[in-house]
Amino acid sequence: MVQGKMENGKLHIAITGTIDSTNAPAVEEQIQALCAANPCDAVELDCDRLEYSTSAGLRVILRLKQEVDDTVLVNVHQELYNILDMTGFTEMMDVHKAYRVLSVENCEVIGQGANGKVYRIDPDTIVKVYLNPDALPEIHRERELARLAFVAGVPTAIPYDVVRIQGGGYGSVFELLNATSFAKLLIRGEKTTDEVAEMSVKLLKLIHSKEIKSDTLPDMKAVALNWAEYLKDYLPAESYGKLHALIEAVPEDAHLMHGDYHVKNIMLQNGESLLIDMDTLCHGHPIFELASMYNAYVGFGLVDPERSMAFLGLPADTCARLWRRSLELYLGTEDEATVNAVEEKAIIVGLTRLMRRELRRDGLNREDGRKMTPGC
Repeated sequence: MVQGKMENGKLHIAITGTIDSTNAPAVEEQIQALCAANPCDAVELDCDRLEYSTSAGLRVILRLKQEVDDTVLVNVHQELYNILDMTGFTEMMDVHKAYRVLSVENCEVIGQGANGKVYRIDPDTIVKVYLNPDALPEIHRERELARLAFVAGVPTAIPYDVVRIQGGGYGSVFELLNATSFAKLLIRGEKTTDEVAEMSVKLLKLIHSKEIKSDTLPDMKAVALNWAEYLKDYLPAESYGKLHALIEAVPEDAHLMHGDYHVKNIMLQNGESLLIDMDTLCHGHPIFELASMYNAYVGFGLVDPERSMAFLGLPADTCARLWRRSLELYLGTEDEATVNAVEEKAIIVGLTRLMRRELRRDGLNREDGRKMTPGC
């Protein structure tokens, strides 16, 4: 059976059953009829229900590719993929394997960010489930970012599989044998706040030691200037001017940053610290990383300290201690004036992001939102 529909200028054709010498002419006739009725420059052939194809079926696909150059095969199961690979089809056209289906029902949530949740599937495996149901481009981008960091010498988990999530959406699967998040180490009492801060800062300094020039990585100074620009219509002119000048004065920098660095995104595996959740990888001056850390440990909980417990599973006072001690270790000093000066800049940049976030979420019409946007 052959079914088709036009969507966003592309003809989607789904084939059910098998294609062999007995039915190949009929299948090709139906495909040709769909192409004639829906003239287009791109065809997506959905093989999710195509159980098998002989060489007769492959010739049908080849002729379709010759007529419509932008022909893509999707949801190709392993057996059919092996045939296409052996016969050279994977070199002639885009062929995408079918994704296995995975359930995260009743699985432990070990991390959560703006783009998704991380679940532990079993003692050795985790999966990051993306909130965006059409997240395949995001998944492939994050995989490339993880590889970039790994090649640069940053210890990180690289996803080895992409899966469909039962109920909708996609996820990336990682092998993390005996890995425990820094947050869980604190919750269990296996490490003290100071010990976690020391391990965290050691890895952070390693990340920041890598200078990577890549168009793939966002420039955090440009991103922060956009945050400030968003506040222009809400802040007094003088306040906006000072904010913009402060960010503009931050030196240009191409050093690597994680972009969402906190204890739920760092895992301890066999004594080695590993980064996860690499979709926020970026470059820039360390003050932008510190601003992100401030938000994770303190900023989100300014209005309601219980948010710290909800986000990281840690009390607000533990998070505050973790932030301050991490800052001291990163700067290599406990001199209060020095630490306070850097902290003030991190707070200003961090709150710029949080204020923009609240305003975009109609925060001025909510009590907690108004508390997060003073002066607006």
